Order: sequence, then structure tokens, then C-alpha cells
Amino acid sequence: MSAPRHYDVIRRPVITEKATLLSEDGKVVFQVAKDATKKEITEAVEALFKVKVAKVNTLLVKGKTKRFRGIAGRRADVKKAVVTLADGQSIDVTTGL
Repeated sequence: MSAPRHYDVIRRPVITEKATLLSEDGKVVFQVAKDATKKEITEAVEALFKVKVAKVNTLLVKGKTKRFRGIAGRRADVKKAVVTLADGQSIDVTTGL
């Protein structure tokens, strides 16, 4: 896979309370492209961050229906990946790429 595709697969890190708690267990949460496979996510994380990935779990978060000034709208669906790193590996997502 080419390097530009790696940046298309990994959209951004998810920085929430729950994601911060997972980072203590050696897990990092990323928002990824909807069509990205676990193998593509593994390759992208290993290439961009120079770490060894042990496992990848993905989930599809359905967008919520929201109202703004009486007009109904819908947020976009988002795919997340919980990446488990090998022992001794770490990623500091606050520094960026």
C-alpha cells in the first residue's frame, strides 16, 4: 500500500475519556475510512507510527438524528478502530503526525 493511502485510512485519533482509559492498556482509538479493512488499518498504523500492532477491532457508529432550529438533520456514520499495540509499544497521539 502506498504512503498517501495510509493517510486516507487513518483519519484522526479519537481523544475522549474512554479512549484515554484504553491507552493505559496499550490501546489507541482512531477514526478510520468506512471502507478500510483491518489489514489496511494495521499496515497504516505500523507504517505511520513505526510500531508493532497486535490486534485491531473495528466498530461502526451510526450517526444520530439531531434538530437545529426546528429542521431535522443527521450526523454522518463513523467507523472507529481500536488498535492494540504489542508489548512495550506506545503512540503519543497528542503530538500528531
